[in-house]
Amino acid sequence: MGKLKLYDINIPRESIVAERDAIYLSRTPEQRFFNVIQLNYISVTMNGGKPLKSPQGKGLIIRKPAI
Repeated sequence: MGKLKLYDINIPRESIVAERDAIYLSRTPEQRFFNVIQLNYISVTMNGGKPLKSPQGKGLIIRKPAI
């Protein structure tokens, strides 16, 4: 699993974005792919085992759960 990094609110957003871009670009395509799969797994877990996106006719539609 990945790490959660907390940033000081006094750090400019641009420097945080630049740091994250550098980390992302330093990864291989395989690592990028597996990070996306890992992120999908985490999002499904946090959504109670239900995916955030599901097939509905043509393509994937993001929908809010019916309450």
